[in-house]
Amino acid sequence: MAPNSLNQWQEYVKSLTIEGRAFINGEYVSAQSGKTFACINPANSEEIAQVAECDEADAELAVSAAKQCFDQGTWRNLAPKKRKQVLLRLAELMLEHRTELAALETLDMGKPISESYNVDVPSAAETVKWHAEAIDKIYDEVAPTEANVLATITREPIGVVAAITPWNFPLAIASWKIAPALAAGNSVVLKPSEKSSLTAIRLAQLASEAGLPDGALNVVPGYGHTVGKTLALHMQVDCLAFTGSTRIARQLMIYAGESNMKRVWLEAGGKNPNIVFADCADLDKAARSAASGCFYNQGEVCVAATRLLVERSIHDEFVQKVREASQHFRPGDPLDPDTNMGALVDKQHQGSVLEYINKGQQGGAKLTLGGNAALDTDKGAFVEPTIFTGVDNSMPIAREEIFGPVMSVIPFDDEQHAIAIANDSDYGLGAALWTNSLSRAHKLSRELRAGSVWINNYNDGDMTVPFGGFKQSGNGRDKSLHALEKYTELKTTWIELD
Repeated sequence: MAPNSLNQWQEYVKSLTIEGRAFINGEYVSAQSGKTFACINPANSEEIAQVAECDEADAELAVSAAKQCFDQGTWRNLAPKKRKQVLLRLAELMLEHRTELAALETLDMGKPISESYNVDVPSAAETVKWHAEAIDKIYDEVAPTEANVLATITREPIGVVAAITPWNFPLAIASWKIAPALAAGNSVVLKPSEKSSLTAIRLAQLASEAGLPDGALNVVPGYGHTVGKTLALHMQVDCLAFTGSTRIARQLMIYAGESNMKRVWLEAGGKNPNIVFADCADLDKAARSAASGCFYNQGEVCVAATRLLVERSIHDEFVQKVREASQHFRPGDPLDPDTNMGALVDKQHQGSVLEYINKGQQGGAKLTLGGNAALDTDKGAFVEPTIFTGVDNSMPIAREEIFGPVMSVIPFDDEQHAIAIANDSDYGLGAALWTNSLSRAHKLSRELRAGSVWINNYNDGDMTVPFGGFKQSGNGRDKSLHALEKYTELKTTWIELD
């Protein structure tokens, strides 16, 4: 039974034995240099553990192990139903170790324990399970040809997949990458963010316990300029899957071009419009969704609803409703099950978010709610829910991804004005429309340049639908059967029968 109070969670984490080493070729190993870096709890600035500071040499070892596993066929040539059994067992183990994984996630990056335990770990396990179930249900094709020809179209694993994952949803997004990649028969080298490596490191051991062969999944913690760069430039890495900033995404594309033209799949930034029309049937629901869409996970969400576009005739009324709904989000101890807003990932990121808030005030926007550091301002990385009104879409707070609990409210006059503002962005990850008109919803959803469009909700969905962006929000899709397309190559085989 999981702890159910702050005191019980505090006692539980004291009992944890935290592994910080890399996992390469089926075993935990220290970085070859012997270096480590401190893993810091963002809620109180205390050290949680020392994590292996891997570098180029360790990345080379991991790629070599993955390549050997792939070439020998110990995973990719395993019967589909057997690969399925291994991944289903991994999903079971993730749920069996749910309390441990949730505690590691919360300690590492500051999110509320209730979210780690009730949302992140179960959803990660569901991702693994869903893709496992797909393994023996994907059929190849036979092309229509003349009678003396057999032409088959088959999907084959691409080879060695390097996955570079972010710190905001460490376990969930790692699962989005590794589950379809492994399901397709690839070998994987996972580089988690140096800011949140603990659940990835633990996941590797669980995968081995589930029956994944040595080398099929390797986890190499370290920094982007060493491990990440080595993987992106490596001639034996066949595919690179990344979630993170647009700036780094651009650099990874350059590295791929400078090396072996490896496939590069990117999920990058977002500055997502949440558009509320005056004919919205339930403004209270829309206001609650606007608040949760922006402040959930401390605003550290690529698809956060950071631009709230409101029809001018209801602007003041709706902003007040959002202010009231935002009172529900109060920064608190991440280990308290009653906390719904934890700490930002570290003090450095807290400083960046507060700097954006200062820019907003200096740029002429009106600070309508929050705007300050919260709780233990000396040691904790907490920031209040923050709302700006009087925002122009040209302001930095409306154009740049802040990745914190900061909402910019922008009024609009009519449909085309709303669409013009919404699409006036380098990004195109998500967008939402709130309206009681089916005609408007259908028409405008086609005009929004975003990978996901939600009507009368924000960021709903499950594993059956793809996730990814337009424009500088990236390419390719996570989730759904479309994720498998990223990790496979199509092969045509043309056979003359006589």
